[in-house]
Amino acid sequence: MLLFLLCGAGIIYVVAGYPLLLRWIAARRAIPVAKQPLTKTISILIAVHNGEHFLADKLDSVVNLDYPRELMEVYVLSDGSTDGTADVARRYASSGIQLVELPKGGKPVALNAGILRSRGEILVLTDVRQVLERDSVRELIACFADPTIGVVSGDLPMREGIDREESNTSLYWRYEREIRKNLGKLGSTFGATGPFYAIRRELAPVMPVDTLLDDMYLPLAAYFRGYRVIVDEAARAIEYPFSVQGEFRRKVRTLAGNYQIMMQYPALLSRRNTMLFHFVSYKIGRLLLPWLFLGLLVSSFGLPHPWAAILIGAQVVFYGLAALDLLIPVNSPIKRLSTPARTVVTLLAAAALAVSVFFVPPHRLWIVTQARRRN
Repeated sequence: MLLFLLCGAGIIYVVAGYPLLLRWIAARRAIPVAKQPLTKTISILIAVHNGEHFLADKLDSVVNLDYPRELMEVYVLSDGSTDGTADVARRYASSGIQLVELPKGGKPVALNAGILRSRGEILVLTDVRQVLERDSVRELIACFADPTIGVVSGDLPMREGIDREESNTSLYWRYEREIRKNLGKLGSTFGATGPFYAIRRELAPVMPVDTLLDDMYLPLAAYFRGYRVIVDEAARAIEYPFSVQGEFRRKVRTLAGNYQIMMQYPALLSRRNTMLFHFVSYKIGRLLLPWLFLGLLVSSFGLPHPWAAILIGAQVVFYGLAALDLLIPVNSPIKRLSTPARTVVTLLAAAALAVSVFFVPPHRLWIVTQARRRN
């Protein structure tokens, strides 16, 4: 009974209790950002592997940014691309886009190469899929008028999903965005929004080549030098939603990266981390979720009658719906329950498999995120 209650309480706290508590605290203790119009030299770094289907839209958005062109340099860092990525980038050479072709080494290697070439006071790191809104970079840079700010994430709203599966992963991302925004208001997030963020050039270290999460490694370097890492909701890049399968692959890497980042920054678990309570509640809590669900299931067998039968039955139905989701017709009303169940189970499985980072080379966990481009 005690194990059941502890696991149940842990799940409720991580999934709902902590986000609600964080919102409440952030609403009362928010630290303002002294944001004001600012122009700095910037270097936009776009690391891409086989992104020909998205690159033209991306570069169109970059070329049309509402930011002084003479203060911008833009690098397309082609990480061993074997498609038409380089050809697309070359078409924008007259617009000042610089192509850097690199042997396949992974995103950290490509970003390291871009950082070494860059001359801007602010680095803007962005992926290939997301289209930048016209004022997005100007909004990001304005946050650096506050000398306490070291890293600024853009906001990443998703396009509408083309099916229920993509809509459920989009819903999860909205939930995640809310947590990050509130952490930033309270002090600092523990990383940036990888597809679109900016960092002061002098705060960006060279990354180990096997780094899984550049969007945590670089921001945490700034965080432990006393700078804030925040989210700016006015700086927007529009993302494509993912399928459950695509989200699973991404979450295995990102959650494995959380284990790796704790080894790279052991101070995260010390008093040097002024947001330690939030790190444990948010990041550690996510890693514990699959084991809490497992403990809940196992401990249900020890409950008194009739609670054991009721709660075991409820969990069997939940996991059964998740397992059968792909077989249920799209127009079935049951799909409204089965697809969310499958999404939750998939994310739990990803968190459980994240421990593989201790047993396989990190580069084997790097799988390019797949998204379906809309015409």
